[in-house]
Amino acid sequence: NDLTQSFAFNLMFETKVGAMDDSSAIAYLRPETAQGIFTNFKNIASTARGFKLPCGIAQIGKAFRNEITPRNFIFRSREFEQMEIEYFISPEDWEEYYQTWINTCFDWLISVCGLRKDLLHFEVHDKLAHYAQACTDITFDFPFGNQELQGIAARGSYDLTCHQSKSGKSLEYRDEQQNIRFIPSVIEPSIGVDRLFLAVLCSAYSTDQVDGETRVALKLHPNLAPVKCAVLPLIKNKPELTELALSLHKKIQQRYHCQYDATGAVGRRYRRQDEIGTPFCITVDFQTLEDQTVTIRDRDSMLQIRIDLDQVTSFLDNIIMDGSSFESWCQHNSPDEVVAKE
Repeated sequence: NDLTQSFAFNLMFETKVGAMDDSSAIAYLRPETAQGIFTNFKNIASTARGFKLPCGIAQIGKAFRNEITPRNFIFRSREFEQMEIEYFISPEDWEEYYQTWINTCFDWLISVCGLRKDLLHFEVHDKLAHYAQACTDITFDFPFGNQELQGIAARGSYDLTCHQSKSGKSLEYRDEQQNIRFIPSVIEPSIGVDRLFLAVLCSAYSTDQVDGETRVALKLHPNLAPVKCAVLPLIKNKPELTELALSLHKKIQQRYHCQYDATGAVGRRYRRQDEIGTPFCITVDFQTLEDQTVTIRDRDSMLQIRIDLDQVTSFLDNIIMDGSSFESWCQHNSPDEVVAKE
């Protein structure tokens, strides 16, 4: 293809601050959140009680980049939410902490964010930015291709050295044990919230066949699911069932976001909850009136178990707060009954 004439790109958003309309009023929207951490390093190090290396400072906030080709929904946009950690370390330890942070970030994406491991990959940079000692991206298989999700960069002491040079203020750290001063190096994990949100949705979206029909489920990690559970009376025209279900719903709501749904067949209510990512459905039926047990149905496996009413809260705590899995809970707690898939 023929090439156009070369021309300059402006990748930062320019604005003006103040009443004067001249060059002295020109300012730029920040293209990353990191520099605010570096400029505040001395303040934090001197005022935070017990500040010692290694130590991390985290920040989340808006960043702005004048992207040439914004595309793919919220993957690449001109205004986005960014999360960054600047992890300050002794310069000689950078390789150890660099690898530690790569492993930690990868594990976090799987265990906390619930991303599928088979969709995640590593890309080690051969060509490095001017400030970097090393850089590794964790990439994700989006529907539009494999793209960067999170970057882990060993930035060395480049940023603090530049701020020290331009400001004339010392940004050295004093190691009291060794009685030496040095400018710390930095390991920087960085991720865009918008990209992560998109990856979570893409990873969680699932379809399967149940009784000849397509079931759509959003298999969100229980930590991230907006609705943690739904309480369903078997039928809505029996006051003894609805009163007990509403009482249970009120109790759960004191700890978790929980929905009450009494409309339609139970199977259809299960499907509605599957589609919004609710991990568990709790059904109050006629057996509940007899023995004070309820059915808990797992979204992913569609297995159903019966447990005592007074176990419901501890069941949710164990999975949502403590990170246990549904299968693990069943193995360790021996529910009253395990029912096959619907």
